[in-house]
Amino acid sequence: IDPNQPDKTRDQFKTYSHQIWYLGKDDNLVDLCEKISSDQLDILIMPEIAVSARVTPLSCLRLAPIQCTTWAHPVTSGSASIDYFLSSDLMEPPNGDEHYSETLVRLPNLAFPINQTELSPMDKQRSDFGIREDAIVYWCCQSLFKYLPQHDYIFPSIAQHSRDFQFIFIESDHDDIVTNMFKQRLKDSFAQFNLDSEQYCWFQPRLNKKDFSMITQLADVFLDCLSWSGGFTTKDAITCGLPVVTLPGEFMRARHSYGLLKMLGVTETIAQTPDEYIKIAVRLGLNAEWRNELRKQILMNNYRIFEDQDCIAALENFFFDAVNNRPVGI
Repeated sequence: IDPNQPDKTRDQFKTYSHQIWYLGKDDNLVDLCEKISSDQLDILIMPEIAVSARVTPLSCLRLAPIQCTTWAHPVTSGSASIDYFLSSDLMEPPNGDEHYSETLVRLPNLAFPINQTELSPMDKQRSDFGIREDAIVYWCCQSLFKYLPQHDYIFPSIAQHSRDFQFIFIESDHDDIVTNMFKQRLKDSFAQFNLDSEQYCWFQPRLNKKDFSMITQLADVFLDCLSWSGGFTTKDAITCGLPVVTLPGEFMRARHSYGLLKMLGVTETIAQTPDEYIKIAVRLGLNAEWRNELRKQILMNNYRIFEDQDCIAALENFFFDAVNNRPVGI
C-alpha cells in the first residue's frame, strides 16, 4: 500500500492501532524478517499467504511465538510455522478441522464484521452494458479461474428452460487466453444441449466498482460458483436484495455464500445437490413472484449480516487465551 494514497481500510487500521508501518517496495526479505522480529510481537497474523509473493515466504519462518492466518486465501497454509487458521463457524463443515495443518479456530458467524455499503446511483440501463432489456439475467461474476470444467454443464442445463435466460460473466484480468478458453468450454457444453452459448452468455470487460454495483442491481438472480464461492460479491448481491443460488461444497472456500445466507436467515436458495441447484435457478428465472418474495425477505433481513460484534469479542478472547496459555519458553 502506498502510504501517500487514500485507503479506507488502511486508515481504519491506523485509527485503531498504536503503531503502523508499511512494507516498502524495496524492502527485501531479510529486512522484513528483522523488522518483524525486532517488534517482539505476541501474535503475528498473515492473511496474505498465497496471495502476496512477499508474504508467503514469511509463513515458513517463526517470527512470533503465535502465528495465525485467515481467509484472504481460504486454504490452509500447509506451514508448520503457522499455528492457527481463523475461520467462520457458519462456513466450516463439521469435519473442517481435517482440512488444515493449523489448529482451526471457529469464530462466530462470518468470523469478521462486514460493513454495509451504499449502492451506486443508477445512471445506466441494461442496454449500456449490452444486456437484453427483456432477459432474465443471471449474474455470474466470479473470477473465471474459479469455474471448473466439471460444472460447465450447469449453465446449459438452466438455459434449456427458456430463451429469455442470459448469463453475464466478467472477462479474466490475467490473459485473453483464460477468457477464450472459458468461452470455448461454454460453447462445447451448450452444444451438447443443442444450444448456442453465444445466445445465452455475455461477457463484460473488467468493471470498476460503480459499474459492478449497477449490474448487480440490474440482474435478476446471483448464481454462485460451485467450486469457490462468492464472498464480498455475495454481500453486494444481498445488499441489492438479489436472490443467491448456492451449493455448499466440501471445503470452506466453497461455503462463503452458504454462511452468509444462513446468517441472513433466507435459506430457500441453498441447494443440497447440483440437480437441486439447477432446479432452484430455473424456478427463480421462471417465477417472478417467488423472486420478488425473496427480494423482500433479503432486504428486510440483510441488516443481520452487517456490523457483527460477536465475532470481534470472540477474536479478542482467542488472542488473550492463546497468549496466556502458550507453553513456557515460547
